[in-house]
Amino acid sequence: MTAPSDWRVGLIRMGLLSASILIGCGGFVLFLRYGAADGLDLMDVLRAGLILVSTFWLAWGAVQAFAGLTTRPPRPARHDGPLTSRCVILVPVYNEDPAGTFPRIAAMEASLQRTGHADHFDFAILSDTRDEATAEAERKGVLRLLELTRAQGRIFYRRRESNRGRKAGNIEDFITRSGAAYDLAVILDADSLMEGDTLVEMVRRMEADPKLGLLQTLPQIVNSRSRFSRIQQFAAAFYSPVFCRGLAMMQGRTGPFWGHNAIVRVRAFAESCGLPELSGPPPFGGHILSHDYVEAALLSRAGWTVRVDDDLTGSFEEGPENMVLHAKRDRRWCQGNLQHARLLAAPDLKLWSRFVFVQGILAYLSPVIWLAFLLCSIAAPLFVPPVNYFPIEGWRWPVIPVSQASQAIALAICIVGLLFLPKLLILVDAALRQRASGFGGSMAAARSVGAELAFSALSAPVFLMFNTRSVMQVLSGVDGGWPAQARGDGRMTLAEAWQASSWIVFGGLLGGALAFVLSPALLPWLAPVLVPMLLAPAIIAWSSAPSHSALFHVPTEGTIPDILQLDASFRRAWALPQPSSRTTAA
Repeated sequence: MTAPSDWRVGLIRMGLLSASILIGCGGFVLFLRYGAADGLDLMDVLRAGLILVSTFWLAWGAVQAFAGLTTRPPRPARHDGPLTSRCVILVPVYNEDPAGTFPRIAAMEASLQRTGHADHFDFAILSDTRDEATAEAERKGVLRLLELTRAQGRIFYRRRESNRGRKAGNIEDFITRSGAAYDLAVILDADSLMEGDTLVEMVRRMEADPKLGLLQTLPQIVNSRSRFSRIQQFAAAFYSPVFCRGLAMMQGRTGPFWGHNAIVRVRAFAESCGLPELSGPPPFGGHILSHDYVEAALLSRAGWTVRVDDDLTGSFEEGPENMVLHAKRDRRWCQGNLQHARLLAAPDLKLWSRFVFVQGILAYLSPVIWLAFLLCSIAAPLFVPPVNYFPIEGWRWPVIPVSQASQAIALAICIVGLLFLPKLLILVDAALRQRASGFGGSMAAARSVGAELAFSALSAPVFLMFNTRSVMQVLSGVDGGWPAQARGDGRMTLAEAWQASSWIVFGGLLGGALAFVLSPALLPWLAPVLVPMLLAPAIIAWSSAPSHSALFHVPTEGTIPDILQLDASFRRAWALPQPSSRTTAA
């Protein structure tokens, strides 16, 4: 789609930011009035400040959903004639099982063949694998892949001697060595799948707009098996298109890049996206881990349009199967986003790109701010001055302070509303527009939304603790590195879940004990946080088990996309003996 005009984007940004700031200020005022009931002190001001930032962040997420519900994207510009571009599909791999990754490549190649435009696309498997056994399996796997696809001359493989720069360095190496042979490049992850029609459509949109430097799709999660991953799959399919539409309307030409399932103009990428190695040691120095946001900012700085088109379907990925794997992946993202603090003053970046960096930082600091607010609330009685019931000299009757409990209740309702209302509005919109039919109908979608909200409420305190630990590790100088992705069955026993989260249980016990001693009246308010912390191992183990529920139905399960059928077919064929062939090197 063409990006919204600059003035329209400016109005949308101004409106959403103003609304979020006003809601944050409202939370600040409500809490100050509540704190003033027993005499305003420094702790009340500190807690009100924490509420201001936290409420602003919740409101910022909510208003994006409202923008997505109330705006409609313009029609996409596309080139309808014969394709004129050469496109390479980049598949970076790092210690991945070829039996999982290579059938996906075969499926995408077969899907492209069905479009009649396969000759315009090549595949490049870019290996950063360090494990020699896996590397040998890759070399043998390429031979099998060539036999399955019979696409000799269009599927290439190379393994770097050094994985300097991780994924970004892997792609940069290819662009430097071989990029001149192509006009466009589709960047994937090892678990990505894209329909041939989608790949062709992306090329047509790039050809229609010579200033379009990067076009991002919204990947949908597929092949989920566990309860946790099916909930994530449902949420991505049901909520994300609306949030993404709001994001597209708000970011305009300065859009996002999520590192995969996107197409870039090779010349723009080569000229603009060379990443620096930050001075000093990790975690704040060294290679930039969350390189995608930085690359989007560099493209925008150079005058290229970066856009997300939420109407592009046929873009898929897989997700982690349990909460612990999700937290481990999030640890790398946390470090990468906090690294962006060093880039806020980089020269000539667009103001919105700097704000995107701030958003990424806030996304990981916000749970820490909430935890700080809870801890300050527990400790608040230590700072409350004695109540003076005779503030008027000579007046013999006591003056009872007016209760401000209504302010606290109003603030709690506001926070819960910001968390739940956007999802409920998306449910209503889906029912009215008949989008819910793909999720089993309106009633089935409503049950799934209710179950998702309940699980989100249970899992949020657990993720809050994982997130806080990640932030504390980064701030204390611990480098999380770039661990290989764990895929496949993620089922965890209760013992394994206890090993991964016992520290959360002890944190909940400590928080409950402190609240009981210092602020016993606060315990009912803290229960929604403390109880899930105490039950963290059970929540993790239960959610990692295979799902057999009828809940969380998504459209790709009703009408299975062709690319998923092709992927399943090639996975079955992968086990069959194949004649050997020569490997083509990139």
